[in-house]
Amino acid sequence: MEFAKRLDNVTGSAIRAIFALIGQPGMISFAGGNPAPESFPSEDIAQIAADLLRKNGSTILQYGGTPGIGSLKNTVLEMAAQRGIRASLDEVIITSGATQGIGLAAKVLCNPDDVILAESPTFLGALQTFYAYEAKVVGVDMDEDGMVVDALEEKIIRHRPKFVYTIPTFQNPSGRTMPMKRRQKLLEVCKRHGVLVLEDDPYCDLRYSGDPVPPIKSLDDNGHVIYLLSFSKIISPGLRVGAAIADKRIIEKYNICKQGEDLHTANLSQEIVNAYMHSGKIEGHIQSICADYRIKRDAMLDKLAEFPKGVRYTRPDGGLFIWVTLPESMNALTLFKQCVDAGVAYVPGTHFYPEGGHENTLRLNFSMASLEQIDKGMDILKSVIEKNLQ
Repeated sequence: MEFAKRLDNVTGSAIRAIFALIGQPGMISFAGGNPAPESFPSEDIAQIAADLLRKNGSTILQYGGTPGIGSLKNTVLEMAAQRGIRASLDEVIITSGATQGIGLAAKVLCNPDDVILAESPTFLGALQTFYAYEAKVVGVDMDEDGMVVDALEEKIIRHRPKFVYTIPTFQNPSGRTMPMKRRQKLLEVCKRHGVLVLEDDPYCDLRYSGDPVPPIKSLDDNGHVIYLLSFSKIISPGLRVGAAIADKRIIEKYNICKQGEDLHTANLSQEIVNAYMHSGKIEGHIQSICADYRIKRDAMLDKLAEFPKGVRYTRPDGGLFIWVTLPESMNALTLFKQCVDAGVAYVPGTHFYPEGGHENTLRLNFSMASLEQIDKGMDILKSVIEKNLQ
């Protein structure tokens, strides 16, 4: 059987392959990036869905418009305004999760062999999507404040990319947040060279400490930034609802391409999200999620403080991830099998780098595990590291 050549460089998600290894009972997983299931407002959603279908089922169950339901688009604009983003209805499209917004950017903007610049490391799902559209992804070094803008400008001059992909707030996988001054500098550099910015912002509501930092899009006065937001982390990933905000010319192209992908995001999902956002419960719900995740983050950081000297890690103010760097002599891929055999899993960091390498890094997720699992699993990880240091 012969498949399209554009899939030659696309492999299955390393995380999904890891999930296949860790399905056995008793496994403690720090490998995923999922919200905690207990955070889902299941009863509220069940009631909302029943009410919606009873009152307007014939419309909701029919085909809908590709740009999305108008009331939800207005809700997105309200959210954006709270984040300092100014936009109009024709600059918004509802997407089937923020992930679709990533793919549509590549589909709309990239030809084969075009270059995309991304943080190194970056979101694995974005890498897979970009490769599927035959783009070349070039990594840009990060420091504790995110993408290094001087390195970014050098790569822009050398590669002339179609756009720069960034997760500036609670970055996946590193958990880092880019300060405001660097966001300003990044946008200035991209504007100067005529390069678009794809800003992926799915974690911004999950803040546990520190002050909020406005999105790069809030600084954008001429349509240089495509901004992606998501309801997956604050309501439910299974509903598959997100949005893109961009120059209306880009949104028009998104609309054309989305028609051919899924026609429109499910009406019922859109209506549920919109109703829940206006139920009067979302603010308290987010506060509850953040309180739970803050405790879990702190528990994992407390355990990491007990790890051997030479093990470094990020201290995120929010999001779902902690990034760990082992001594250079260690290989997180090698340790992974030992850890799984001992009952704990993580994601080796090399998978998140466009250029590969960096085998001494790994990503830990703290949202899914219980406090008891964090305590036990981190002890196992510490023990495996100590044995390999001897």
